Amino acid sequence: MAMQESSVRSSRSAKIRDRPNFKPRAAARLAALVVAALASAAAISARAEPGKATSIALVGGTVVATDSGAEIANAVVLISADRIVKVGPADSTPIPEGAKRIALPGKWLIPGLMNMHVHLGLKLPGAAGDSLVEETDTQEVLRMAGNARRSLLAGVTTLRLVGEDHGTDFALRAAIDRGEVVGPRIKTAGEVIVPTGGHGSMEADGPYALAHVVRKQIKDGADWIKIAISGGISDSRGSISAAPMTDEEMSTLIEVAHRNGIKVTAHNGSSEAARQALRFGIDGFEHGYHLDLGVLKDMKAKGVWLVPTIVVTQPGALEFYRKIGSPPWYLERVKITGADHWAMLQNAIKLGVKIALGTDQFPFEPNDGTIATVAEAELYVKAGMTPLQALQAGTTQAALMLGMDADLGSLGAGKYADIDALDADPLKDIHALRTIGFVMKGGVVVRDDRAEFEAL
Repeated sequence: MAMQESSVRSSRSAKIRDRPNFKPRAAARLAALVVAALASAAAISARAEPGKATSIALVGGTVVATDSGAEIANAVVLISADRIVKVGPADSTPIPEGAKRIALPGKWLIPGLMNMHVHLGLKLPGAAGDSLVEETDTQEVLRMAGNARRSLLAGVTTLRLVGEDHGTDFALRAAIDRGEVVGPRIKTAGEVIVPTGGHGSMEADGPYALAHVVRKQIKDGADWIKIAISGGISDSRGSISAAPMTDEEMSTLIEVAHRNGIKVTAHNGSSEAARQALRFGIDGFEHGYHLDLGVLKDMKAKGVWLVPTIVVTQPGALEFYRKIGSPPWYLERVKITGADHWAMLQNAIKLGVKIALGTDQFPFEPNDGTIATVAEAELYVKAGMTPLQALQAGTTQAALMLGMDADLGSLGAGKYADIDALDADPLKDIHALRTIGFVMKGGVVVRDDRAEFEAL
């Protein structure tokens, strides 16, 4: 199936949303049916048979303990079904009889990478985005499925979606969970909630209207709530440094989400909006383009997360912007935002703000000679992190932010068998992430560059 790969975020989907007969839930159901009908046969055949546990032993590699920075050379990783059973040195970790052995000598094993700011159906201003204006929800979810597959093959085994259209993310997540579509584990925030004219597609005004749409998103299956509390780079009008929500609107929205056990993150580049949101208990900020030292210190004190998406404002992204035909006004906004964004990241690292890796580009999108997910980690090191800290941002820290650290983020007994293999030691040089050549998700090998292997 042909997938259009160049796309990124749409600040509006009004043309589709405003159709007289448009019904989001019906569209999402239709999208799910189409995705299921056209799902990859490889994904279905890769699933374990019901009631039959698989047993695998990864042998010969060096396991990197992302929580501590320790390494186990010549390690054995025992896997049953989709979980790790045991990790240890070969001389003290017996392999069960009948287990399938996968030899990985000379490789370093890390948990599958996690990308916490993704839009699989994104469209940005420019020629590529313009070509998708008439895209239907069914077409979009199929394109998203293709992007999900490519993300997994790139070594990203878990991602968080932070703004998709009309339930397409819920449909895709369900299809992946059922094994009908190949893709990473997905946590999703549904649509971006904004006051009228804001940087997102689900508009509502006043505290009670905003409370209603929050409850609706949670009812439909949102794992997070995403709001936009300032303008964005892709907006042709509206200031990134503005703070358009009233106190009553923001406090009510956050309270309703928290009463339902759901965390709230905010697209934000504004220090003024950040101070407002921090007063009302926001859980995280995306981008943080212009956040000042006072805001960052408050974030550190309150344990508020930052997902920097630094790759989108740095020179490595220019190749991507040229490819999608970004207009001059957009490139200028990127340019003038980049210096503040970089200084903010350096300050956040110095202060010890909690950081989880996210890109705002497709996880697999080329950026600075590698893919966006890896480029993001490399920029963290350039900005002041150690290689271990940068690796943790895309593994242990991301898992903590999602509340999934019991299942993901490190290689140990009871964790999902989500594993990437590298040709070099990432604790010595973060550029080792460029050498991912083996990817396993839930005990199923989805990529192995060492031998003839049919990619999913």
